[in-house]
Amino acid sequence: QVHLVESGGGLVQAGGSLRLSCAASGGTFSNYAMGWFRQAPGKEREFVAAVRWSSDTTVYADSVRGRFTCSSDNPKNTVYLQMNSLKPEDTAVYYCAASVRYGGTYFYIGGSAYDYWGQGTQVTVSS
Repeated sequence: QVHLVESGGGLVQAGGSLRLSCAASGGTFSNYAMGWFRQAPGKEREFVAAVRWSSDTTVYADSVRGRFTCSSDNPKNTVYLQMNSLKPEDTAVYYCAASVRYGGTYFYIGGSAYDYWGQGTQVTVSS
């Protein structure tokens, strides 16, 4: 069974930075894609970014492209989300997710592409 544990959330002022980590265990991660999603109060969960372990190919939501960077550290089975120039509208619970399914890069934008989810970590950006 795959387990995903996020960390690194917290409170930051607008314009600041945070780095989220997602430690994965219990699977063969070379075949996986990993994604980041977020959900703000009263809103639906939305895609943020995704990365393929094997190729480091990434895809981002328009709202975060240029500010967030998703990367993987294969030996550590850890995926990161570096978030810079944070805005109050980035406030949400951030979740990482793992997909064991093969698809084109944009396949991983949908939440249904993922098989395992972490418990989430809160990110709060104050204005």
